[in-house]
Amino acid sequence: CGADLANLVNEAALLAAREDREKINMRHFEQAKDKVLMGAERKSMIISQEEKKLTAYHEAGHTLVAKLIPGTDPIHKVTIIPRGMALGLTQQLPLDEKHTYPKAYLNNNIAILLGGRVAEELVFNDVTTGAGNDIERATELARKMVCVWGMSDRLGPLTYGKKEEQIFLGREIAQHRDFSEATAVEIDDEVKKIVSENHDRVRQLLAANLETLTRLAETLLERESLGTDEIEALVRGESIESQ
Repeated sequence: CGADLANLVNEAALLAAREDREKINMRHFEQAKDKVLMGAERKSMIISQEEKKLTAYHEAGHTLVAKLIPGTDPIHKVTIIPRGMALGLTQQLPLDEKHTYPKAYLNNNIAILLGGRVAEELVFNDVTTGAGNDIERATELARKMVCVWGMSDRLGPLTYGKKEEQIFLGREIAQHRDFSEATAVEIDDEVKKIVSENHDRVRQLLAANLETLTRLAETLLERESLGTDEIEALVRGESIESQ
């Protein structure tokens, strides 16, 4: 919206002013966009080399899964510079505005969310708390697929969990169970199945492309941030030393 654009231009103007520039250039707009969308950089935050390496592989996992699965939103940037509460971020920017989401698209999103966790499993043979938010979002998405959008073949095109709303405010204030205990168990099974199947799919993808994962992660450790063209080149197996 207009307010968002005004905020972005103001941030870009502040960046240009700090450099004593007379004009705002595209680099200032790019940095301002990152700050507005991803939060301010926290370069002063002290991170151990081991944790930095783990973050690089985690974000490389998200990035590579998004590149390997057709039909996903393009990766715009990946960074291991801490922003907000995150130690690293992978940013996708849709090519166009979406109003409805196909089942395959939602499954792909779950797969991308699990990419970081699976990368940790494959490379470090361990898991960390870094994937906590990813797992929460993946589980919530799978639950909505089953309970809200009727995307479970086993449970059918039904909605589970009736919502009570305030008539005038239109805000959800409560949600109660309108299904049996047996159905609740089936819902849990279906949610687990969706997440587990995507986890297995991602594990196969990354295991088959471990060399590319390592190349992305190691370059991230060197450069801290990678843009679209650099990511494309690395996935193709090309050097980006000259870029």
